[in-house]
Amino acid sequence: MLELIKAGGFAMWPLLLCSILAMAIIGERLVMLRRRRVVPAATVAAVRDWLSRGEVTPEQIRTLEQGSPLGQVLAAGLVNRRRSPAIMREAIEDAGRHAGIELERYLNALGIIATVAPFLGLFGTVLGMIRMFSGLGQAGVGDPAILASGIAQALTTTATGLGIAIPSLIFYRVFRGRVNDLLVDMEREAMRLVELIRGEREAY
Repeated sequence: MLELIKAGGFAMWPLLLCSILAMAIIGERLVMLRRRRVVPAATVAAVRDWLSRGEVTPEQIRTLEQGSPLGQVLAAGLVNRRRSPAIMREAIEDAGRHAGIELERYLNALGIIATVAPFLGLFGTVLGMIRMFSGLGQAGVGDPAILASGIAQALTTTATGLGIAIPSLIFYRVFRGRVNDLLVDMEREAMRLVELIRGEREAY
């Protein structure tokens, strides 16, 4: 690894930083965007049970809110269950927006890394070419080591930039799709809750 960094020159350091950040974001989002963490089935079952028994306490709502993003949304509906349907829906939508922001955390940074990494690789390529031609200008074409060194720097940074950008872009798209799916599931459960509280729906 150290030899690779040396071969790539100065541009390898920001690329190394990008790779560390990308791996950290990908690992963190893989954990935080698990379906059973965001939309746990137990949460839906608990809310259904509370409503069927007519026993919804502030402690239960607090526990629900702290348990998951879906719990935050359903808790907003339960807090306002005695208000008008419009106010209850507004509270749920506001909680949903906040939950959506949490689900999308760090995704913009991952997208930026996927965009910037190839340009950093290209920057290293340009530096490698400058180094090569500068060396050729001083020593002539008789020293193949200068030519090899410049080409090695150019190819190393290009490959590294693409190696960082490609998986970053793939995971960025995957996470965006997962967030959208989770938001749809949360919205569906929230609307079921509203209909259940208003007596427009049987227990689900």
